[in-house]
Amino acid sequence: MPVNPMNRREFVQKSAVTGAAVAVAGAVGSGSAEASTGHAGHAPGKTPRTWSFSILGTTDLHSHVFDWDYYTDAAYTDSKGNSVGVARVATLVEQQRAAKGEGHVLLVDAGDIIQGTSLAYYFARVDPITGTDGKKGPKHPMAVAMNHMRYDAAALGNHEFNYGIEVLRKFEQQCHFPLLGANALDAKTLKPAFAPYTVKKIRVPGAPDIKVGILGLTNPGIALWDKDNVSGRMVFPGLVEQAKKYVPRLRALGCDVVFLTDHSGLDGSTSYGDALPYVENASNLVAEQVPGIDAILVGHTHVEVPSYTVKNAETGEEVLLSEPYCWGYRLTVFDFELELHHGRWKVTGKKAQTLNPNSVDEDPEITKLLKADHDLVVKYVNTAVGTCTQDLSAAESCWKDVPIMDFIHEVQMRTVAAGLSTADAALPLISVAAPFSRTADIPAGDVTIRDIAGLYIYDNTLYGKKLTGAQLKDYLEFAAKYYHQVPAGTAVDTATLTNANSFWDYMYDTAAGVSYDIDIAQAEGARIRNLTYDGAAVADDQVFVVAVNNYRANGGSGYPHIAAADIAYSSTNEIRQLMIDYITSEGTLDPADFAAADWKLTQAGTAVF
Repeated sequence: MPVNPMNRREFVQKSAVTGAAVAVAGAVGSGSAEASTGHAGHAPGKTPRTWSFSILGTTDLHSHVFDWDYYTDAAYTDSKGNSVGVARVATLVEQQRAAKGEGHVLLVDAGDIIQGTSLAYYFARVDPITGTDGKKGPKHPMAVAMNHMRYDAAALGNHEFNYGIEVLRKFEQQCHFPLLGANALDAKTLKPAFAPYTVKKIRVPGAPDIKVGILGLTNPGIALWDKDNVSGRMVFPGLVEQAKKYVPRLRALGCDVVFLTDHSGLDGSTSYGDALPYVENASNLVAEQVPGIDAILVGHTHVEVPSYTVKNAETGEEVLLSEPYCWGYRLTVFDFELELHHGRWKVTGKKAQTLNPNSVDEDPEITKLLKADHDLVVKYVNTAVGTCTQDLSAAESCWKDVPIMDFIHEVQMRTVAAGLSTADAALPLISVAAPFSRTADIPAGDVTIRDIAGLYIYDNTLYGKKLTGAQLKDYLEFAAKYYHQVPAGTAVDTATLTNANSFWDYMYDTAAGVSYDIDIAQAEGARIRNLTYDGAAVADDQVFVVAVNNYRANGGSGYPHIAAADIAYSSTNEIRQLMIDYITSEGTLDPADFAAADWKLTQAGTAVF
């Protein structure tokens, strides 16, 4: 797949103000792109023996442009004083370029760019970048912002595929930098569907250029999580497997530095169990098992790891890794020192740190470029779609059956019921869903799109899948791992009750349509008690239709049975939009129409709350 080179005139004009010597070359047949930048910081006529440069890194930006929360309709705020958005990060990037020299700085991202905020949804679905009715679509705000910031490359994230390949390809066309995915392959040819790598040449006056190979790797979980969008079109082998193929190729091309940008965490964990043969969070394994890597920009897990080293098992060399926090909370800075030996540059030192953009101003040029888009989305999300009879809060949704979650279940069951075949309509219907946001709240009075978006923050679609009673119990036992074991007679503290650091809130499904207790005094695997349907104990061979989102239906979070279960219903409509349609149709959201106490926590049979 050809890489979109940066517009030559735009690049040269931007670089001319710094006095940097710039040359730009397009994609080559191997799928790499080359660009040369220089820095006139060495005395003429002398061959430098040492040189330094930096690679700046972001990840999991999730379409956060400005320091704004579309769900609360206010400037972003949290208890730690963080800011969000690339507009502030852009200021840090320019500070780094000013301090170190244009020719000493590269800028890279590790994926999950075009999904995650109402801004992202608007330009994927409401006014899509792909265009509507034969009309050309707008430019994606993230493409505009990242082009302005002069990114050199970005890895594909798994959420890049949420809106389908057509939207992703249009975004790729709009970017002036390559989207890299060495393990995103065409399903038929098994050749790269995107550029695997790019090669940047850093010009050193009076000495050979420093060649920096940047290899991009994405997450194999895409095959499960976005199965509906990629099945039969793309396949996603493991990061280690593809790095073993391409790192030697970059070295053979004469790269002095090999840098990886991985949309994959660094702890070797996997949320999809044995559904795939590849590890989800494999950056540490790549560093350990693939020789020839200098450093890795890590993404996907939404944590901050300023600096981390892994020793390569074959060479004994230390590989430097760093993961900046998501949403533009942080910017990673990799600093490299090199020496010239026999005409070749060797890395002699490297370090990494993260910088916090919360103390700098937003880049005024990004504000100029994108404020109109931002204002358009603010107006959209504040559109009222109905009213609610009382305040519905998700604050206790992780340990109590609350009406706001029953709203999700009601919409899922009503939608699936309307789409079932006559035979499947005779089966008992239930729903499973997770509490995505503890801060979600639907107020009494007018209900807006942002109120619903704040409750259902993902762009999931809806399935109906068939599970037996025995399988359903296994499913709920898996969900009950979410809670720490709290012996009978011991006080329950909600602040420490959940395993939310390893079994996150979005992984925890509750069920509606059946009744059950979760006995947190028991060990994992023996917690589901009194599982009944319509007042009778659920039989092991009883067959249910389960309304469930596509992420879970395709194996997300590793729940048992559900991925392989027979499909009774499927739709491409987002659950969030179905919720908006429900309120629009009913006019009023009244928990009296759907709220039910289906489950509760117990300790040795005694209700906790």
